[in-house]
Amino acid sequence: NVEFHYADRIIVSKSPSLIFSNPFIPYKCEKLDQVEGGAYCIFTKEFLNENAISRNYSVFHPQGNHIFPLSKIQAKKVAHVFEEMKDELNSNYSFKYDMLRNKVYDLIHFALKMQPPTQQGEDVKNAAQRIASLFIELLERQFPIEEHHPRIQFRSPSDFAEQMNIHVNHLNGVLKEVTGYTTSELIAQRILEESKILLRQSTLNISEIGYALGFKEVPHFNNFFKKHTQVSPMKFRKGLLTPQ
Repeated sequence: NVEFHYADRIIVSKSPSLIFSNPFIPYKCEKLDQVEGGAYCIFTKEFLNENAISRNYSVFHPQGNHIFPLSKIQAKKVAHVFEEMKDELNSNYSFKYDMLRNKVYDLIHFALKMQPPTQQGEDVKNAAQRIASLFIELLERQFPIEEHHPRIQFRSPSDFAEQMNIHVNHLNGVLKEVTGYTTSELIAQRILEESKILLRQSTLNISEIGYALGFKEVPHFNNFFKKHTQVSPMKFRKGLLTPQ
């Protein structure tokens, strides 16, 4: 038995399973008993030419189904695909990575075909919600600012769009539709929230806080903070707040 811990749920698998994940979905796997064995395939987003991670493939979305219990017959079929991938990887064939890519798609569609048709329809219908959820996951994973996350990596809408492999205008339209806010507004809200936490609770100086939150110059951070709170970061830290 294996137990998977996600941010919003825990899933226990008591049989051989086909499992999908991606870097935007934090999770932890715990063995509940002795696991006989298994195989895994790790690849980059560039490996899939059509970019399955940003398409309507629910196996790669935060709220999608990532764990597919297999019958003995299904487990043999999946194991056979992994064996073929291993043989192909060790071959000298010039186009072996094209073959491997096809095998990965075979596994993706093998899992998707196990879902009820109604659920497949809902996956397409809720594409906007999944994109919004993926954006929030990526945004939140940059915080809190600490030793292991000393500085945020993604600061602008184009940074997030590039990571999610969608056009920045499409991302902005989806977030506006789902949340009522633009991409820039959501980023600014989260950075402002974190800046207040750091000013109240950390020992970092104003310059260090600005740098950690992606501002190249201290005046840029000061102007950003004052625009949203009507006080400077230093006054906020000292508790000198003015009425909003």
